[in-house]
Amino acid sequence: MAALESPENHIKATATSTATTSSSTTSDLNFSVRRRSTTVTDSPSTEMMESEDLKSNGKECDKVTNENRSDIKFNYRPSMPAHRGVRESPLSSDAIFKQSHAGLFNLCIVVLVAINSRLIIENIIKYGWLINGGFWFSSKSLRDWPLFMCCLSLPAFPFAAYLVEKLAYQNYLPQLVVVFLHTIITTGSLLYPVLVILRCDSAFLSGVTLMLFSCIVWLKLVSYAHTNSDLRAIAKSIDREDVPSISPYVGNPYDTYFKSLVYFMVAPTLCYQSSYPRTESVRKGWVVQQFVKLIIFTGFMGFIIEQYINPIVKNSQHPFKGNLLYAIERVLKLSVPNLYVWLCMFYCFFHLWLNILAELLCFGDREFYKDWWNARTVEEPVHKWMVRHIYFPCLRNKIPKGLAILIAFLVSAVFHELCIAVPCHVFKLWAFIGIMLQVPLVVITKFLQNKFRSSMVCPFLHLFISQAERLKSGTSDK
Repeated sequence: MAALESPENHIKATATSTATTSSSTTSDLNFSVRRRSTTVTDSPSTEMMESEDLKSNGKECDKVTNENRSDIKFNYRPSMPAHRGVRESPLSSDAIFKQSHAGLFNLCIVVLVAINSRLIIENIIKYGWLINGGFWFSSKSLRDWPLFMCCLSLPAFPFAAYLVEKLAYQNYLPQLVVVFLHTIITTGSLLYPVLVILRCDSAFLSGVTLMLFSCIVWLKLVSYAHTNSDLRAIAKSIDREDVPSISPYVGNPYDTYFKSLVYFMVAPTLCYQSSYPRTESVRKGWVVQQFVKLIIFTGFMGFIIEQYINPIVKNSQHPFKGNLLYAIERVLKLSVPNLYVWLCMFYCFFHLWLNILAELLCFGDREFYKDWWNARTVEEPVHKWMVRHIYFPCLRNKIPKGLAILIAFLVSAVFHELCIAVPCHVFKLWAFIGIMLQVPLVVITKFLQNKFRSSMVCPFLHLFISQAERLKSGTSDK
């Protein structure tokens, strides 16, 4: 009891009650003001009583405000210490990855926009307006009916593959004959458009479109034949009661449906399966927005090609006939517009177009690409088709992992070369060499990762940070 009645406890209790009273009066004031603004008074006496309450509550509020002002004046006095702890600079090696750098990112965006705006103005002043639709749609485009007819005849190859699978399902064809027929069908679906494009002097856009369609048909037919071959093997295992416990197809026996093939040929995927995850409805407004974005970015991509890439190529010498430094300067000057074109192509096709097609077909799985910008190695972002039909089949056939990666890059390089060289009627293997040069990069990145024991894309940055930490701790080698 004596302790409770001491002056210090009395002062603390008084302070606590004062703070509670002030907070309650402030809340009462806010409630009174809100009630005052929303309530309609009926008599003058009620209005006078409320005005007296507001005056008393206003005095209490002024008292609390004066106390807060005194605290602010005390905290910001010159005698108060400004340095109260051990802290690192925001850009130091210990704190650089713990801070938010949104401001620096915004600054980089501003600088990038300013530099590119200057380059756009400089290019227009130097060359003028160079947009010419003849490169994309020339007078030859109206006479590209052989390419158009070839594109319309491509569905005959999937139909032939369906007939082969139907006969194989009914045990009318042995496995070797099925493989032979699928090989002929897939090869014909690729060589037939190549021959039509090479025999016809067509526009560039028409040739690229037909070549892309034929490559997609070939990839889809390979997946269709490979998947059905595996399903037949699993169906035979079910008949023999020799099914692996890990097989996901035990409850889904092998069968062929024409509607499954039709949906697969128009769906935004290269990997065949009998059913896909589906969405419930189509968002029409969202589809319109994506179409508008597709038109804008496609036009921007054409603008970069016509206004920047074509003049540099036309005004440049042959890379092997001039000065080496001049050739390097030309390549570096082309690198920036080529990067923009590649990013626009990726965004238009792999994001906008495939999402539009998926929305119209209610296709559920829309992971059309991985976050390749966060890839730790060159070999990491591999397409699902490559993994499913090239990489893992090679590993199952006891092919070494390095050779399997080389085969996957080889297939990718061949198709990149076909999509570029055939429409341009120029076979210099530039696209093929560009893809195959990534194989040494795989070896180099693996060596650097093993050397510095880091999964970062830039191991030299990791080396710099680790060396800074060693210098800080005083354990660096002398």
